[in-house]
Amino acid sequence: MAEIELLNQIRAKAAQRKKTIVLPESHDERVLRAAEVLTKEKVASIITLGNEDKIRTDAKKIGVDLQGIRIIDPDKADKLSDFTNYFFNLRKHKGVTIEQARETMRRDIFFGAMMVREGMADGSVSGSFATTADVMRASIFCVGMKEGISIVSSFFLMAFPDVVYSFADCAVNPNPDASQLADIAISTAENHKKLTGEEPYIAMLSFSTKGSAEHELVDKVREATKLVQEKRPDLKVDGELQFDAAIVDGIGKKKAPGSSVAGRANVLVFPDLNAGNIGYKIAQRLGKAEAVGPINQGLKKPFFDLSRGCSVDDIVNTAAIACLAAE
Repeated sequence: MAEIELLNQIRAKAAQRKKTIVLPESHDERVLRAAEVLTKEKVASIITLGNEDKIRTDAKKIGVDLQGIRIIDPDKADKLSDFTNYFFNLRKHKGVTIEQARETMRRDIFFGAMMVREGMADGSVSGSFATTADVMRASIFCVGMKEGISIVSSFFLMAFPDVVYSFADCAVNPNPDASQLADIAISTAENHKKLTGEEPYIAMLSFSTKGSAEHELVDKVREATKLVQEKRPDLKVDGELQFDAAIVDGIGKKKAPGSSVAGRANVLVFPDLNAGNIGYKIAQRLGKAEAVGPINQGLKKPFFDLSRGCSVDDIVNTAAIACLAAE
């Protein structure tokens, strides 16, 4: 129920923003169905990519109404030549030829990424068919990293009956260093506020709270906390904090007196992927939290990756999140 309420709120907020989202993988029936839902519910303006005749034939077979959905065929698009030149100039230092650039831009994922880069769409949602590696390559090569952020990471919205947390990074980076951990914290805080409307309180998690243990793993978290404070003095962040000190008011006051975050954290940054992945699954399976994600972050604009086993609702919800994550 908490997840349903949260996602309904996200869809409603997305509809107010009137953003444009490109769904490249029109050859996937789920994508066409999601495009119809997003359009009829007015969550976003939708662009699909592919051969128009095939898209219309496929839609008719499955009873999908394409009214209001824009279709662009990369092979016939006026922008194909421009996109080819843009991509060539971005990647020629890596030995990419103009012919290779053109072939790359004919691919739906990469064409959609260049649309996002050039402001023709506010975000992209793909990966129902393409591999995560392809989606990540398209996003990094074409969209690029957000200024001041060094790493693509992910977070989950963890919805409990009375509270929503953001957990990061639980899906992408096995062992971020202190600088990368700081950037993960900053990215997650920004997205937590965009998606929930709440002020982020960031806990940099560890097995130690304020010097209760000494170890190089603790040192990394302390250094990351300092870097967040230096880069973003406007954010409320503290660390190192144990999980209970981060979220339980009484324990937070006892273990970290005077902290503005201890006991009230809603953004929980795990020190590595072992801790993050295990942590979110414990919260989901034993704590009965509803997990929304993983949601990619760290790029200039939203370029989200789906699970290849995703449902139509997953695509719709991810597109709505992209609308809120867009500037």
